[in-house]
Amino acid sequence: MGFRTYKTLGDVLKAYSIRYEEARLPTERNTWPAPSELHEEITFNRTEIAYDASEAAICENVIYPILRAVWKPYRQTFAIWSHKPIELNDELSGVPDYIFARKSVFGKVVFDTPYVAMVEAKKEDFTMGWAQCALEMYTIQQLNQDGNPVYDIVSNGDLWEIGILSPHKLILYKDTLACDDLNGLFSALTYVLETCKRIYNL
Repeated sequence: MGFRTYKTLGDVLKAYSIRYEEARLPTERNTWPAPSELHEEITFNRTEIAYDASEAAICENVIYPILRAVWKPYRQTFAIWSHKPIELNDELSGVPDYIFARKSVFGKVVFDTPYVAMVEAKKEDFTMGWAQCALEMYTIQQLNQDGNPVYDIVSNGDLWEIGILSPHKLILYKDTLACDDLNGLFSALTYVLETCKRIYNL
């Protein structure tokens, strides 16, 4: 049973006894405004490139540039991985589009604890996207065995949603996050890394 087996988030929650809640992000929208060069790059890519032609194009032209810009100030603490497989067992295994993990003391080619955030790009289907992301978060929690929460993100490039999984509880933040409000989106993603840095004492 891979990450794509379940079709809805409800199926995943029931299968793994996870309670669902909704909340608002506990941070101001413009606490960490996006750098001007990111505004320029995202505007250019969305204007000049068929960035929404496929999930790969969305990842390359919108999602990854934003994640990279958010990650750069934290590059001494976190590593960002693209399409890195994670596996707990035959039922819980798959390949998230992106993972933020602890930066390994052995160098950038060594994958360390994947306890920050994963992003699963979906062109339109947020329902299936959250089903997959919930499985990814649950798998990471079981791998880490520390009881700490794990963040996850679903995006179609234009719209972004953030959730956090604590043991047996998934909170989906119902804030509207969009590239059209890049400062708000950048702040929300930075909040995720800031919170994970604090939780894990990094």
